[in-house]
This record gives sequence, C-alpha cells and structure tokens, in this order.
Amino acid sequence: MQHLSSMDRAKFALERGERFPAGLLPELVAESWQRCRENGLDPNAKPREEVLPFAEVRRKREATEGLRRLALAEMQLLYSQIAGSNFMIALGDASGMVLDTISDPVFADSAAGRAIIPGSRWDESNRGTNALGLAAMAGQPVAIYGREHYFTCHGHLSCMASPILDSRGQVLGLLDASCANEARQQHTHALVRMAAAQIENGLIFQDCPESFILAFHPRGEYLDTLSAGLLAISRDGIVAALNRPGIALLAGLPTVAGSTFQDLFDGDFGRTIDTLLNGGVVTIRDRAGSAVLMVCRQIGQRRSLLLATSPIPIRSVPAAGSPKPDFICDDESLRHAIADIPQAVAMQMPIHITGETGTGKELMARHIHDVSGRDGAFVAVNCGAITETLFIAEIFGHERGAFTNARNEGSSGLARAAHKGTLFLDEVADIPLPAQTALLRFLDSMEVRPVGGQRSHRVDVQIVSATNRDLRELVANRSFRSDLFYRLAALTIALPPLAARTDFSLVAQHLVQKLAPGTAITDAAIGLLRRRPWPGNIRELRSTLQKALIRGKGGFIDEAALDEIPLERSGTACPACRQNPLASRRCSEIRAIFAATEGNVSATARQLGLSRTTVYKHVADDRVNAEEVHS
Repeated sequence: MQHLSSMDRAKFALERGERFPAGLLPELVAESWQRCRENGLDPNAKPREEVLPFAEVRRKREATEGLRRLALAEMQLLYSQIAGSNFMIALGDASGMVLDTISDPVFADSAAGRAIIPGSRWDESNRGTNALGLAAMAGQPVAIYGREHYFTCHGHLSCMASPILDSRGQVLGLLDASCANEARQQHTHALVRMAAAQIENGLIFQDCPESFILAFHPRGEYLDTLSAGLLAISRDGIVAALNRPGIALLAGLPTVAGSTFQDLFDGDFGRTIDTLLNGGVVTIRDRAGSAVLMVCRQIGQRRSLLLATSPIPIRSVPAAGSPKPDFICDDESLRHAIADIPQAVAMQMPIHITGETGTGKELMARHIHDVSGRDGAFVAVNCGAITETLFIAEIFGHERGAFTNARNEGSSGLARAAHKGTLFLDEVADIPLPAQTALLRFLDSMEVRPVGGQRSHRVDVQIVSATNRDLRELVANRSFRSDLFYRLAALTIALPPLAARTDFSLVAQHLVQKLAPGTAITDAAIGLLRRRPWPGNIRELRSTLQKALIRGKGGFIDEAALDEIPLERSGTACPACRQNPLASRRCSEIRAIFAATEGNVSATARQLGLSRTTVYKHVADDRVNAEEVHS
C-alpha cells in the first residue's frame, strides 16, 4: 500500500472497517467518519435522503425571517463571485436543514442538485460527513473536499460551509457552497466565510436599530473591513451585541451581552460617544491595555450622552388626516405599497422607490415629504446628471477654491439645503462607486464635511431614493455597494407599470383635470387609451392627453380627439414583425389606425404619411380575416 495516496489509504481502511492511520485525514473529518461508522452507515450505500414537508420549511423560514432576508441578498452576491459553473449556494437552518438555494443550471440538473433542496436535511446521521452538517455540529467553518465525504457517491463534490453566529456564539444558520470545480476550492471557501461574516454584521445593524454601533481595530486601515470589531451598545453604555472579530480582539474581557463599556474599555462612555459623534476617530485602550482605534458606524437615538438624560422621542406618526397623495392610488398593489409610509417617516427610515421610467417616482417622493410633516425643503438630486468629480462637492458642499472650477463663494451643499426636510436621490443607481462610500458614511453619521473644509455639520434629513434599475442586480455585479443598498432600502415602494394598474381610468381622468380642469374624457376614449401598452407609463399618457386636448373640439376628449394620435395595441403586430421590438411597435401603430378607420387603407396611409403598399403589407391578414367574416 506504499504507492497509495493518503486519501486512498484512508478510504481503504474505512471500507474494510479498520482504524484510520494517524495523519491521513483532518481531525474533524476523521472524527466524523468514526461517528458515521459507529452509527452503522455503509460508505458504499446510498445515504438516507430525508426531506421535510414544505409546511415545516415555511415555518422555519418564518422563524428566521430577518436572517433569511440578509442571507439571500448575500447569496446572490456570492453566486456572482464564484466564477465558472456547476455550483450551488445554500442557506440552512441551525440544524442543517436547507431553507433556500441559488444554483447554476448545470448543478441544479445534477443528482446532487436534485438532492440539495429546501427541506432536505444534511445532518451527519443521515448524510454522513458533509460540510453543512459538520459546520452545524462544530460551530465553525468547514470544508469537505471530494472523497473526504463519507459516502462514496459524494466523492465528486467539494462543499464549504460556514455557520452564521449571533453575538453569544450560537449558530443561527449555515451558509454553504457546493461545487464540482476543484481548482477554486480555497477561493470559494474564503468567499463563503466572508459572506457569513457580512451576514453576521448585518444582523447586528438589523437587530440593534436603537444602539450605537462602534467599529474598532488596532489598525485604522482595517476599520472598514470584515476584520473590524463591531460593538452595539445602548444609550446607557450596556453591550447589546458584539461580532466575532470584536470578541477575538477583546479576548479575556467580559464580552457577553449585559456587560458595560467600562468593562471593556478604559475611557468614559459619554465623552467617547460625543467625540465620535463630532466625526472623530478615538484612540482608546481596552481593559487589557491594548490600544485600538474606534469610529461610530450607527448613531443611537440620543445625540449627546453628557447633556441628555432621556432618549430623543421618535417623531409621532402622522394622524389619520395626513396629506393625501397628489396622484391616484386606487390600485390595490399601490395602496399596499404606500400603507407603511407614515410609520416609516416617523422612524426616519430611508425609503427606496422602484419603478419603470414615468411611473411617478418623484411624485411619490414628494408625497413622502408631505406625510413626514417636515418643515424643511424637498431637495431633489438627479444623481445621473452629476459627474463623478462633482458629486461629493454637490451633495456635501465645498469651500472656496477647494478644487478647480469650484464656486468662488463656496457651497453649503444639497444635504445641508435639505436640513429638516427631505433629500431625494433620484437615479441613485448612477452614483459612481467612489461617491457611494462617502454617501454610506453620511447615512451612518448624518454629518457632512465640505470638500476642503475642516468642520463637520450635522443634518436632520429624511432620505428618499429612486431608480428604474434593479439595485440587487447591480449589487450582484459589484457596481453598487451592498451595504449602501441595505441602508437606502430600509423600506422599498415598488410602483407598478401603468398598463398593469387596475385604476387606469381614474389616472386618465385625474390627468385630464390637472391639465384642463373641467374637461371631460369619454369612456370610449379611455377604452382606446387602455389598449396601449404605455412603455413610457404616466409620462407618456400625460403627453398623449395634452395632444388630445389640443386637437379636441368642444371641451372634451372623445375617440375623435385621439384619431390622429397613433395608438398601438399590445400584441397586435403582424407575425412578421413580432420578433423585432422596433418593427413591432411601428406595425402596431399602423394596425391600430387601420382599425380606427374601419379598415380604410387609404385613410390609414394618409394619416401616417405612408404609401398604401406599406400599409397593406402590415394589415393584409386583417383584410383577409375581415373578408372571410363577411363572405
């Protein structure tokens, strides 16, 4: 057996029921193999594939809702980071039961992919030695490469799992990556550990919204990394949570929840917080004598612990008679979307608005400002219209002569202009990456320092952002920071496209009254308008109604007022044009006018400025169908 590899020798001993020679396997793996053998598992047999009913899966998902929300976002990002193919990302509960998966199509269609499904249990007693089950048992990151799996049928896979821990070290869940690409095993294992750490940090922010969250590390350059300790601490200096790096950095000290700031650090808590809130970086020694640098990453309710004796009260929820929106929102999905606005602005939660171009995102932002009852201004910023070099200066201001082309008188910045009001960040997806870091720090501290300035200024603003792009996709593509996304999207309002709204007629009537008060629009005209797909949404409808008002006679809008306005009907393009979006749109316009003129080719050609031959090419099948009906 001298010519056999260590793994071959270990497998040979396993299959013959012999003791494993020392040093052939990692200790965790050897211990697991021994337990599996003692439990009577046959390594050459098929493992027991226990899958729980979906009702149980749903119950466990509900029990871990906060963790699952953070984990799924991180899983999507992790999915984009693992190059190549044939892999799966899985989230398990603390016992090793799978809750969710995100898979490469190749892996999903494999036998392993069909086995790793929601409800499947990967505890050691059923599935033998595997990363998910072993990480749940050991409470530490585990990698099981290829034939280290107990069951031979799993020998072609490599699995890496990391537990997700709370601040007490208890396992809340498990993050796993399983793949068949051996070349990237170490790389994938590192990414899984980083993702689990990111989730743990996210849980601290999520679970401690009223606490100060302090980052600390002996070296300043590590304060913005996963190596930094995160300490959540109450207004009274009581420890609420501490992440794993923080526990390691404060080894030997009482890091359990309920201990105090003074138990951990040699400094007055109130004075330390006040220094941090003024934008400073504090150098402080822990009780073991080691020096660390400390910054504030989240501000608690109370602004100054030296002066205040009680927390700042949360802004009261607007009464039932709060301002009604200046737009129609009788669509059920829209009513549901805006129901949480009063409570959200009462808690000063950042609100993110999504929707296609023209769905009314700025109107919604202005409504949020009105509901907030704030005395300050509504300041809108088109993030896509500001160059990368000017973005920070425009938002945070600049001193005189701070950079080339700076205003001679300097600028206080748009954030300060919105003090006591609302800062609306439109087209937020276009913020350049360098500026995203500065914006994140501002959201965490609500302090601005002008470019070239020395003093920081605290502001009180309601943050509203909007985009027509998918920020989750941008996060997955690493063109938008995940931590900034979480801060902006504390509450997300999704505006439905106009064509999907059930209150279309009310929207059309409302717009007509805004454009020309007292002007009527007939049901037949609304019926014609409703048949259009409206890619430009409400903005396009408004433009169409303006044209109809110009062309309409008698102070109302009916079908005749819409005769000269091309009205395309969704799905009415001829078969030859349906596969080409541009051709389909033009063809639909021709066929809509052809229908409105009751099948008159000459009238259609005259209205559109086309030849009769061109019109006939697009409506030939309609003419044939009409002739067949009348024959």
